[in-house]
Amino acid sequence: MLYEIRQRSHPLKTPSAITIKGKHVTVFPLTRDLSRELYAIGQEPELWTFVSTNPFEQLADVERYIDRLLSAQSKGDRVPLAVRDNVSGRLAGATSYLHIDAMHCSIEIGGTWYGKEFRRTSVNTETKLLLLIHAFEYLRVNRVQFQTDSRNERSQHAIERIGAKKEGILRANKVYPSGYIRDSVVYSIVRDEWADARRQLEQRLDRSA
Repeated sequence: MLYEIRQRSHPLKTPSAITIKGKHVTVFPLTRDLSRELYAIGQEPELWTFVSTNPFEQLADVERYIDRLLSAQSKGDRVPLAVRDNVSGRLAGATSYLHIDAMHCSIEIGGTWYGKEFRRTSVNTETKLLLLIHAFEYLRVNRVQFQTDSRNERSQHAIERIGAKKEGILRANKVYPSGYIRDSVVYSIVRDEWADARRQLEQRLDRSA
């Protein structure tokens, strides 16, 4: 399976804004220009149950959300990305590289959310595959981490399906806008596991095609 990757700056150690085109999705830099599309996706109450971000009640909320992510990017703490469905041309959602540790060659894929029609489809599977290929084969990381709310069994199953191994639970490590104190389940894929994980992900995508 071939992918087109356009890199805006050097791929060594520190990730930067990228555009990656796959068969089902295109992953590209998150910008303020996408505010209205993200706002439309965010008008679903269920979406915010397990997301540590305030719901998008108005367009200004989306703009503040994007500005916050771009501020983190300017500090080298995050690479916020948007995901577009190639078939419909519609924006599917957002994701990020975060918890970037250049010294220890580790990175997290997280802050991921999609509109209802794109969940449990090839969109999430291929997005994760593209980001994992970029992380292991271009950035040369040793480890990719994932975290999810301990109550969110659907997310946990999705992470397990991409080949990540459960490591444990971080207790009370996040506070939601509602005041809820979250326990996070931690998963990872390490370099020695990557070849098998990639093969399984590509087979899963082939079956869904």
